[in-house]
Amino acid sequence: MNKFLIVIPGPTGVGKSDLAVEVADHFTTEIISADSRQFYEEMFIGTAVPPVNLLNKVKHHFIRFISVREYFSASLFERSVLDLLDDLFNKRNIVVMTGGSGLYIDAVCNGIDDIPDIDPAEREKYNKKYEEEGIESLRNELKIIDPDYYAKVDLMNHKRIIRALEIYSTTGKKYSEFLTNKKVERDFTIIKTGLRRDRDDLYARINSRVDEMMKAGLEDEARSLAHLRNLNPLKSVGYTELFDFFEGKTTREKAVELIKRNTRRYAKRQMTWWNRDDEIRWFHPDQVNDIINYIEGEIKE
Repeated sequence: MNKFLIVIPGPTGVGKSDLAVEVADHFTTEIISADSRQFYEEMFIGTAVPPVNLLNKVKHHFIRFISVREYFSASLFERSVLDLLDDLFNKRNIVVMTGGSGLYIDAVCNGIDDIPDIDPAEREKYNKKYEEEGIESLRNELKIIDPDYYAKVDLMNHKRIIRALEIYSTTGKKYSEFLTNKKVERDFTIIKTGLRRDRDDLYARINSRVDEMMKAGLEDEARSLAHLRNLNPLKSVGYTELFDFFEGKTTREKAVELIKRNTRRYAKRQMTWWNRDDEIRWFHPDQVNDIINYIEGEIKE
């Protein structure tokens, strides 16, 4: 196989966008974004979409290409990316993919179980149930219909629980029965160069970036989307905290502090996800030359 997908994962705020452009520019190629929050055209400031100068320097795919009103999933992403790679690999031997959404990157690298698309009305039903009755009600329902998945799911993560419930409600089949975890062999070589920083450095960057987002107009962006807050893409850090502020549940200052805290927690969860992948070679984002040399060495082998 002489086609290579360079994967650059890492936590939010680490510096993936800049580094990916450096790598893509060096290899004269294009970038596939694997940040699921950046898929939506209405969400710009709060999702840290790369600045215009980076988007213009190297062509990016899967950034702001659908509406928050549209359904999209890791399985749809896998299919879409593989179709795109067929086209890109006809023109070049190397493509870069970067982002922080571990499930979406894993779907492209390893394949994902063939789970049917769900009825959006079912997701809305369970989101409403969560808002009205709380997570315990969802847990109890999952325990009854799919005890196997209940035994291993993160019971604090309402999105994972809702995912299992909506699939069962749509298909009549347990979510656990879809999960085979079989790795799919690709017809291209995958090279993973992850980015990480010292924790204090990363957290300081996250805090600073939130301040910059607020200065750039995140509050106004969130206000323009508040009427859509029940849609799944908007149940995201940076938006939910401001929605609570708009409803008088907290102060503006507290909302900003919660955005910083919840973003730091998200970054920690991302690193927990990536640390289980022993195929990743880790670098500091400043090691651009080392990263490029490593990639070139892997390609020559």
